[in-house]
Amino acid sequence: MELISTHVCKGSDIGVHNNMFGGTMIGLIDEASAAYACQICDTPRMVTIKIDELVFKKPVKIGNVVKIYGEVKEFGNTSVTLYIEVRKHSVYNGKQDVVTHTNIKFVRIDDEGNSLVISERVKLRYADRMKEFGRGLLTWD
Repeated sequence: MELISTHVCKGSDIGVHNNMFGGTMIGLIDEASAAYACQICDTPRMVTIKIDELVFKKPVKIGNVVKIYGEVKEFGNTSVTLYIEVRKHSVYNGKQDVVTHTNIKFVRIDDEGNSLVISERVKLRYADRMKEFGRGLLTWD
């Protein structure tokens, strides 16, 4: 899996029980996953079609660093399904605890909202990068 997003829990993220509000967490997951899907599939036009069950295993408090990791689980003809894992990261010792995880599916669309095929080139490039570098996205420094 590769790191796709990092957040610091702020006071505005907190619900009535002094933990990060579940809806906020879902929003972070959807946004980070969508950006990752767009990068993997070479298009800004990816829409969320399905989010599997989320079970919140650990609370997130104000000041906690939350890291979102992802990887492609599978490509469909017009879709990509990602496995997403959210971890609470300790800045003191680097230890990470899984907060929640899920599968989230995106579909590539045109400007009318109709589904479009994800090219074989995109799928092969992802597989090649995973094999050679252990991650699907590359950065050039």
